[in-house]
Amino acid sequence: MSASLALDRRRELAYARDLARAFGGALLFSLPLLMTMEMWWFGFILEPLRLAVFLLVALPLLFGLAFYAGFSAQHRGLGHALLDTLVALAVGAITAAAVLALFGVLEPGAPPGQIVGQLTLQAVAGAMGALLAGRQLSAGEEDIGDEDQAAYPGELFLMVAGALFLALNMAPTEEMILIAYRMSAVQVIALILVSLTVMHAIVYNIGFPGQEAHTRPFAAFVHYTLAGYGLVLLTSLYVLWVFGRTQGHGLAELVDAVVVLSFPGAIGAAAARLLV
Repeated sequence: MSASLALDRRRELAYARDLARAFGGALLFSLPLLMTMEMWWFGFILEPLRLAVFLLVALPLLFGLAFYAGFSAQHRGLGHALLDTLVALAVGAITAAAVLALFGVLEPGAPPGQIVGQLTLQAVAGAMGALLAGRQLSAGEEDIGDEDQAAYPGELFLMVAGALFLALNMAPTEEMILIAYRMSAVQVIALILVSLTVMHAIVYNIGFPGQEAHTRPFAAFVHYTLAGYGLVLLTSLYVLWVFGRTQGHGLAELVDAVVVLSFPGAIGAAAARLLV
């Protein structure tokens, strides 16, 4: 009996530690967004449809992160991944509510729709940080996550998550549109080449399973760098759409903005195995 109680006690302490890490990860990842004025505005000016799509797309993404890198090292599997997803969303929402209230952003008399919108955007970012906390804040104490066992589709998924990890922090800002506006066509093409070069250099050095980087570098470039960059472009377009950055712009301006946002996205995608 005493041994069973001691084991339960250790499990409770371990989960409490994992939960504390989750709150730390949520704060670490979402703090730049929590202190970004554009994110406060988007919380109440975005159409409900965009917020709904953002949340619906985020749920499977968070579930995948929970499956590969859930913040609890003691429990694995689909059931626990679903539980980690829900807990991470709660952690992200609580963290966002506490910080925004402390900053005076959440107004007591604000319409419920405004508060829900602000917390929805921030909660997803915080949930990503909560799920990545085991890797980012464990200080090498233990191996958290099953990303080493990910098949090729799983690796591509992790690259999308890594791209979103960085792109989400920059997409709401006006600077993305301003940079795209200032760049010439030659500079846009140069940025694409730089993004591919940096992305491949990181992928090559990290070494994704199955890429055979040392014997077949071209295969690694096609299967991971090119495929990953294509997913980064789609991810950047989606994020820009969520924040209404695709409205009122011609095709050329939209392409420029996607390429600009895909630069940090490509770095995040390539470094996904370090982040996730």
